[in-house]
Amino acid sequence: MPKKRRSKTERMFMLAFLVMLAGAAGLTVQVLHQLPDVEKISSYIPSESTILYSSDGKILARFHREENRQVVPLSKISVHFQNAVIATEDPRFREHHGLDFLGIIRAGVKNFAYGRVVEGGSTITQQLARNLFLTKKKTLLRKLAEALLALRIERRYTKEEILELYLNQVYLGHNAYGIESASNLYFGKRAAELTLSESAMIAGLIRGPELYSPYRNLKGSKLRQIFVINKMLEHNLITEREGRSAAIESLNFSPKNLRSLGEIAPYFIGFVLHDLTEKYGEEMVYHGGLRVYTTLDSSRQAAAEAVISRFVSEEGKKYNFSQAALISIDPRTGYIQAMVGGANFFESKFNRAVQSRRQPGSSFKPFIYTAAVEQGIMPGTVLMDTPTTFSVWPTRWNPDGKWSPKNFDGKFRGPVTMRYALEKSLNLPSIKLLERVGIQNAVEAAQKMGIQSRLEPALSLTLGASEVSLLEMTSAFGVFADGGIRVEPTTVTKIENRDGVVLYSHSVTEKRVLDENVAAIMIDMMRGVL
Repeated sequence: MPKKRRSKTERMFMLAFLVMLAGAAGLTVQVLHQLPDVEKISSYIPSESTILYSSDGKILARFHREENRQVVPLSKISVHFQNAVIATEDPRFREHHGLDFLGIIRAGVKNFAYGRVVEGGSTITQQLARNLFLTKKKTLLRKLAEALLALRIERRYTKEEILELYLNQVYLGHNAYGIESASNLYFGKRAAELTLSESAMIAGLIRGPELYSPYRNLKGSKLRQIFVINKMLEHNLITEREGRSAAIESLNFSPKNLRSLGEIAPYFIGFVLHDLTEKYGEEMVYHGGLRVYTTLDSSRQAAAEAVISRFVSEEGKKYNFSQAALISIDPRTGYIQAMVGGANFFESKFNRAVQSRRQPGSSFKPFIYTAAVEQGIMPGTVLMDTPTTFSVWPTRWNPDGKWSPKNFDGKFRGPVTMRYALEKSLNLPSIKLLERVGIQNAVEAAQKMGIQSRLEPALSLTLGASEVSLLEMTSAFGVFADGGIRVEPTTVTKIENRDGVVLYSHSVTEKRVLDENVAAIMIDMMRGVL
C-alpha cells in the first residue's frame, strides 16, 4: 500500500510539473509572438539634444524635451568608463550570450545572504532590451520578454554595438541620458576625456542616479565610486596602484552645468531658438541633435551683462528706469557677439534688444545728416538755430497744425555749422536740414542702412519720433564703421546634423549702401560727440 501511495503521489507531481511546463511553454510562445523586432535597433535613432556653441567653443545651451542626450561612438567613450560599467553591471558581458545564469545564481545567493538586494542579475543586454523596448514594470511577463529579447539582440549584434547602444541610452541623473551628456554635466568634459576616478563615479550612478548624485549626496556618491573601483580590481580591469590613485583623486565637479536655458546669454539663446524652430521645426530642434555654432563671444557677453547690471543698479533709481538692453555687432561680419535683452531674464523674458520698439530720440539724427552729405551738403555748411514754427499735419493734440520745437536746453545759438549742430544734437538746425534734404530722402537713407521699421514721413523724424528696435539701430550704425558697407546681422555661422553633415553655412554678404567718402565724413562729424 505505501508503494502504491508513493506512486500515485509521484504521478500527481509529474502531472503538475507537466502542466507547469506546458504553461511556461505556452507563455513563452505567447511572449515570442509579441516581441518587437530587434532589427529595428539598426535603424533606431534616439532622441538627441540640440547643442548651441559660442564662437569660442563653449556650450551655451542644450535643447531637449524629455531626454538630454548626445550620442557618441564607442571609440569616443573612455575605456575606463566602459570597464567600470562592465565590472559593476555585467562582469561576464564578454562571455555570455545575453543571459548570465552564473550571474543570476551568484546574485541570488548574495542577496539572500545580505537579506536585501545588493546585486542584480540582469545583463547589460537585458538592460538595453528593457530600455529600448519594455516598461520598467516588474512582472513575470516583462522579465521573460526581457530575457528572450536579450538572446535575440546578442544573435544579431556584436558586443561592441550592444555596449555602444547601452552607454548612449543609460540614464545617469539630472535628465542626462548617455555618457556624453553625463560627462559634461558632472565634469564639464567629453566622455573620451574621463579619468578612471571620474568614470567610476559616473558608473556608480546607474543603480541610483538621483540617490547617488554627487550634487545631492556627495558621501553616498563617494562610497558608490569606491564600490565600483573595488569591482574593477576584483575583475582585474585595473591594478591596485591605479585603484588607490583613483580612490584618492580629487574630483572637480561642474555644478554650473546644471543650469538650464536662461543662465548663460538667455536672451540671445531665446532669439536663436526662435529662428531654429521657424526653420527646422520643434521636432528637429528638440530631438534631432543639431549642432549650432553661433556668433556669440562669451567674454563680450559676460562684459555686456555686467555693464547692464551695473548701469541699471546705479542709474535706474536716479532716472526712474528698471530695464536696459545692449547689442554688440561686428560691423564687418554682422556677427552678433553679445545680446542683453533686459536686467533679469527670470523676471522678464521680453527681449528689449529685438522685440521692443522705442523712439530712438536724437540718436536718429545721423541718418538725416547722412542724407544731407549724400546731397553734397558739407560739415561747414551754416544752419540757423533760431525759434521757428513749422506747419505740420493737424492732429487731435495739435489741431492748428503748428509746431514750435525747442532745443534740449531751451537755448538758441543762431548760425551754427552742420558739424556743430550734430555734435550738440541741436533740434532746430536738424529739422531745417531735414526740410532741405527732403523727408523721403532721409527715410530712404535710414532704410538702406538697415532700419526696417515703418518710419513716419514727418519732420519729427529728426527727433527720433518713429519707433525702431535696438538691433536695427546697432546694425545701421555699423554701416558707418564699415566704410559704407551694409552686412545683415546674424547669430549663426554653421549648423550640422547629428552625423556632422553641414545643413547651413553662413557666408558674409556685403552690400555698399553709402559712398566711402560719405561714411568717412559722417564718422569725422560724430567724433566730436565723444
